[in-house]
Amino acid sequence: MQSAELLGEAGPFSKAIDGYLPRAGQQGLSQAIEAVLEKKQVLIAEAGTGIGKTFAYLVPALLSGKKIIISTGTRHLQDQLYHRDLPTVMNTLDIIVPTALLKGRANYLCPHRLKISSQQSYLTPETAIQIQHIKAWGKSTQSGDIAEMSEITEDARVWPLVTSTVDNCLGAECPDWSDCFVAKARKLAQEADVVVVNHHLLLADMAIKEEGFGELLPSAEAFIIDEAHQLPEVAARFFGKGISSRQINNLISDAIAEQVQEAPDMVEIRDAADELKKAAQDFRLALGQDNQRDAWAKITHKPSLVKARHRLEECLDELAAILEIAAERSKGLEQCYVRCSSLKQMLATYGTRDEDDEQAYIFWYETFSKGFILHLTPLDVARLFCNHRESLTGSWVFTSATLEVGKDFSHFANSLGLQDYQQGNWQSPFDYQQQSLLYIPDNLPEPSSPDYTEKLLAQAIPLLEASGGRAFLLFTSYRALNEARRYLDRKLDYPILVQGTLPKHQLLDKFKQLGNAILLGTGSFWEGVDVRGEALSCVIIDKLPFASPGDPVMQARLDAIRSSDGNPFMDYQLPQAVISLKQGAGRLIRDIADYGVLMLGDPRLINKRYGKLFLNSLPEMPVTHDLKNATEFFDFK
Repeated sequence: MQSAELLGEAGPFSKAIDGYLPRAGQQGLSQAIEAVLEKKQVLIAEAGTGIGKTFAYLVPALLSGKKIIISTGTRHLQDQLYHRDLPTVMNTLDIIVPTALLKGRANYLCPHRLKISSQQSYLTPETAIQIQHIKAWGKSTQSGDIAEMSEITEDARVWPLVTSTVDNCLGAECPDWSDCFVAKARKLAQEADVVVVNHHLLLADMAIKEEGFGELLPSAEAFIIDEAHQLPEVAARFFGKGISSRQINNLISDAIAEQVQEAPDMVEIRDAADELKKAAQDFRLALGQDNQRDAWAKITHKPSLVKARHRLEECLDELAAILEIAAERSKGLEQCYVRCSSLKQMLATYGTRDEDDEQAYIFWYETFSKGFILHLTPLDVARLFCNHRESLTGSWVFTSATLEVGKDFSHFANSLGLQDYQQGNWQSPFDYQQQSLLYIPDNLPEPSSPDYTEKLLAQAIPLLEASGGRAFLLFTSYRALNEARRYLDRKLDYPILVQGTLPKHQLLDKFKQLGNAILLGTGSFWEGVDVRGEALSCVIIDKLPFASPGDPVMQARLDAIRSSDGNPFMDYQLPQAVISLKQGAGRLIRDIADYGVLMLGDPRLINKRYGKLFLNSLPEMPVTHDLKNATEFFDFK
């Protein structure tokens, strides 16, 4: 049987899975993927919400007999795909295919770094206790995957102390190499026919950052990229470079830990490391306020920054000179010397263009409360990705619920340099005409108006009361989110949950449990959030999600388009905003029994010609401009 038949009414999935409903779109997509895998072609496939794209690509992938790499957007989705979906499909098809889950090295416990972790400087009492828990777990774990340690949050400060990076991994010369979980995971991946990775790992290796594939990428016969709309932005990050306070602080901690362990007589290492730490702190202060993202050219000549940068370079140079002498004591100290020298070289040349490099880069910086990153981002991701992809033979499938812009795939294709490709849109099986309503108020001021958010919320209050809470309010800025929080606290009695007050997964769990909550979110809640059932019956989006033109990377890209006689708004800003709106709107209907109202507040949907592009890119749902019609929708559900 072919993939489409297996997923059909007479196939094994209908018999094996309770509640399974054959979907024509799923069968059509699976058939298209099957053909592309056979012919070594490229496919760009939009798969509407609820179509079941995971099964649609897993069935032909498992039946193909080829070595296939499947990449998805996040580690959470990666775990779900590997631990839930893949076993379900293999059991249903009654086949056994060698599979492997491979993550970046930062997701695996490093036995060597665990050993020296107690020697790290600046350990807090909490971190010291966590290290003891990790040591106990490390004796029993088979995979070393830190996701197993659910009692310690994934962003806990302890993890960089007990996991490795490309910079600090000692490789085959590590004294604990035989126990290395990263090496074991790579070996399993080499032997598997289907390997599940995430975009960060895929692109890190494509960018020759030695994350651990070895011969895995060249040996693959097909690549299936799920959540493919995220790939261009992730690619920009991984094809770029950077210097961060985290890199410097990790170097300091590692150098001191290695000194205590391998060169206790060389206290000058600690003294130089302390000087470097102070210099990094002074450099951070010279960069200015917290939470900035701006072009490096704007501050590069600032006297206090020039002075702080010079001192930081001096301290890196001083530490490197001492580490060079100590390098013969151990592989760890030798590697600290290499890292220190590399950071010094990168800092010395940051902001200048390498004449031998044809690639144009964007220099920009980012500040946090105590940290910073100096970014080096490639301007043309498409050319870089295309060059890397063409070096890997085989089929490529790019799929997501949001790839088209007004029935056109060219924006996504151009962003990755794809030219000769198959394409298709397999529509959602949900009945949006019956399950949903799009409400667009027609009496709101322009989005730039100072009272815009208050006027929008005044329109939203009756809708939120009619829906009984159970709503997402998605904003394009934190300013608007905070204004909404204050306003709704005064006007409504429903529980108000706000992004940032709890970790994302805890907020979502609480939202589902309460059953009548209103969740206020920005960027990260526009996509990758799946709330099925009545807990979510209303989604309100404040404005069309145009990215800020003040963002340094965005500004550089717009300038490049303008200089090549393109139209920055039509060629880049508008398509990006359409895809973002589709993601946000896609939070509403997640299941065949879901229903709800989508409220889009931006008057530009009606009074600007480009508004039609946004509306034509959304699922076909009834539209009203009458608040009474919108509130009455819930009376019939």
